[in-house]
Amino acid sequence: MRALLVVNPAATTTSARTRDVLIHALASEMKLEAVTTEYRGHARDLGRQAAESKDIELVVALGGDGTVNEVVNGLLHHGPRPDALPGLAVVPGGSTNVFARALGLPNDPVEATGALLDALRSGSQRTVGLGLAAGTEGTEDEAAPARWFTFCAGLGFDASVIGRVERERERGKRSTHALYVRQMLRQFLDEPNRRHGTITLEQPGEDPLSDLVLAIVCNTSPWTYLGNRPVYASPQASFDAGLDVLGLSKLSTPAVARYATQLLTSTPERGPHGKHAATLHDLTDFTLQSKVPLPFQMDGDHLGLRTSVTFTGVRRALRVIV
Repeated sequence: MRALLVVNPAATTTSARTRDVLIHALASEMKLEAVTTEYRGHARDLGRQAAESKDIELVVALGGDGTVNEVVNGLLHHGPRPDALPGLAVVPGGSTNVFARALGLPNDPVEATGALLDALRSGSQRTVGLGLAAGTEGTEDEAAPARWFTFCAGLGFDASVIGRVERERERGKRSTHALYVRQMLRQFLDEPNRRHGTITLEQPGEDPLSDLVLAIVCNTSPWTYLGNRPVYASPQASFDAGLDVLGLSKLSTPAVARYATQLLTSTPERGPHGKHAATLHDLTDFTLQSKVPLPFQMDGDHLGLRTSVTFTGVRRALRVIV
């Protein structure tokens, strides 16, 4: 088997020595080409090259959720063809690794490499669904290119928090759960739309859902992790179904306290609920419209401002080795 290993050298939880050990372990079982990413979007370009190659059967992403997202978008540049495209394998190296953990992989990169080798020997794989989003950005309503996401997207408050975290990381701060909590509190204090939401969810044949402050779109469950604790925004979300949405129409201090508590105590059976929480399950096509440009994120990557985003849930989009 010929495989391409895409390595993010800035991966949060792996050292250069650990990455060398993992590369040697993988190379012992396959004909491996390892490429270290050098710029933002490089992993996407490598994924596209692998998809267009005649002989690469597997692409392994060694990095966090952002690296995985880029590789997936490269692999699916010409659309989903799970039986014709190289399979995807993931070795988690980021701070959270939601996609890998949602697939049931160990969060430790060495253990995950062992699990990957076992899966390759036994031929264990599955085909997962993904989300596809396209919309208009900024204040000029310019078209934004369609982009795939593996586990979540968000418009509004949660994307604002991610944007704040990214700015702190650019200043040299480490990506920690404490950093996310601090930026969430600061965003809450600065949030201009927390009492009067600007987002409307529209889907064919259904009444619109209006005045949302935030909308979280989930392709799987959990939504994220706080350390080892899974957090369930949409507990029914699944790689085998369409997309789920959690919308909140109010972020007053009591409402935030209530929903934060519900998220921290969420389970696979129960997530946030209440008068100002709306949950939708297994959607295939819908649009989020905002009266004002709002921050937008996909797979934990802040993508700027959007006024409209159209989502499509695509079943059986990608073959994954697990």
